Amino acid sequence: MPRSVNAVASRARRKKLMKMTKGQFGRRKNVWTVAKNSLEKGLQYAYRDRRAKKRSFRSLWIQRINAGARLHGMSYSEFMGKLHKKDIQMSRKVLADLAMNHPEAFKAIVDAVK
Repeated sequence: MPRSVNAVASRARRKKLMKMTKGQFGRRKNVWTVAKNSLEKGLQYAYRDRRAKKRSFRSLWIQRINAGARLHGMSYSEFMGKLHKKDIQMSRKVLADLAMNHPEAFKAIVDAVK
């Protein structure tokens, strides 16, 4: 009895992968083995960097809060310590936005914790 292969499913699998590598450079977009390796590595980077993105944004927010706090004669750690002591619950994301885009509102918060 001849060997049975599901060519339809195999072709669909390959087509799906080749569609995902569309837009890449050189053989990465049209040679099966190169495209497969390239896509697998790309998906690993995407998974890793979805987590790294959160870390890098948090560090950016901390830098912005620190810059805003230092304009009012306070360090970041001092500011955050006093903020927690006064039980003011604000995320770093919101504080960074205020420090950058609404300095008068940020100054009010700094005055509240002093």
